[in-house]
Amino acid sequence: MTELPDFRAVVSLVPQKREFFVLYSRAARNTVAIAQALLELLEEFPRGEGLLRDIKDLEHEGDRLTREVVDLLNRTFVTPFDRDDMYELASALDDICDHIDEAAGNIAGYGVTEIRPFAKEQAQVILRSTQRLSEAVERVDGFKNADRQLNELRDLEDEGDRLNREAVSQLFKTETDALVVIRWKDIHEQLEEAVDACENAADVLEAILVKNR
Repeated sequence: MTELPDFRAVVSLVPQKREFFVLYSRAARNTVAIAQALLELLEEFPRGEGLLRDIKDLEHEGDRLTREVVDLLNRTFVTPFDRDDMYELASALDDICDHIDEAAGNIAGYGVTEIRPFAKEQAQVILRSTQRLSEAVERVDGFKNADRQLNELRDLEDEGDRLNREAVSQLFKTETDALVVIRWKDIHEQLEEAVDACENAADVLEAILVKNR
């Protein structure tokens, strides 16, 4: 009797490219959504308990999407590009959500009474950075050139550095309450960490595009 091939084994060897790219796209759009929620939180403060919950939910969504990528990697024999790069990209996108969630948590937990203008400017830079990054992630499918988006993102990172320096400098010059200085310095630096996380994701993405051209 002729033994039939195990079609399940054959299917498991087929690269599941579309599913990976869909997950990366969703993860990148999730960073835009959480950055938008952060900006709205700062603009509407002290109102915004619902936005705090939204930010936490979006951070959990980032975790979930990362787990989906890792699970799919473990179930896929042939991947669309290097496995380590795929894991690193998923982690880099998740890190952005983590930093935004931590910044929002600090704002809520530190008992601040009003939002400093520099913090709102930093949040705007974070949002624009995630938007450029999301555009670049969409170009991984087909390994299309994303130089414009990545260059704009690096310019935004420079702007983020400048804002953080100016924010901390002004804080020390104008604020006499040491506790307020400590709290806001931490918040400003956490917001800057979110911008840096966007740049790190851009570096990972650029390496992937260069390797696969």
